[in-house]
Amino acid sequence: MSIHNIHAAKTQLSKLLQRALDGEEIIIAKAGKPLVRLTPVETAPKRREPGLWAGQFTIPDDFNDPLPEFEELFYG
Repeated sequence: MSIHNIHAAKTQLSKLLQRALDGEEIIIAKAGKPLVRLTPVETAPKRREPGLWAGQFTIPDDFNDPLPEFEELFYG
């Protein structure tokens, strides 16, 4: 973590932004009191495309059949 006053942050903004993108915690202060923290903006997750798995698996015919009793699962 590094703390910088507003004047230093203005003059070195590009360097501070890169350091924040690299994972360092950057705090900007005024009169020695922390005001803000520079953090990277999280990118939105990639949108899912329907049908990417088409043809790569099949659903068994007994998929919707009732499950066996609990003891049958362990003892056959």
